[in-house]
Amino acid sequence: QVQLVESGGGLVQAGGSLRLACAASGSIFSINAMGWYRQAPGKQRELVATITNGGSTNYADTVKGRFTISRDNAKNTVYLQVNSLKPEDTAIYYCAARSHTAYDYWGQGTQVTVSS
Repeated sequence: QVQLVESGGGLVQAGGSLRLACAASGSIFSINAMGWYRQAPGKQRELVATITNGGSTNYADTVKGRFTISRDNAKNTVYLQVNSLKPEDTAIYYCAARSHTAYDYWGQGTQVTVSS
């Protein structure tokens, strides 16, 4: 089993920044990629960004150029730097870990609220 704990969410004005963190513990040797997803009220959960063990990254078109995913292997932590925030970025942000081919493990989520 893998446990994921997110932190760093909060209330910020449009144009502001936050740094989300996701600390992994447990059977982390089984993980081959980590990702951030988000779910806004009344909407489906959507992919934000992913990063593989090799460092390859992938971003949703809506966040490219504004969000950056990174990892600190020594701390078993993945980060999401979110800049130039917009009200439409308001959502619960979830960290996820992939073993084999599916994102099997999820954190509890951290709320990001962007005021206009």
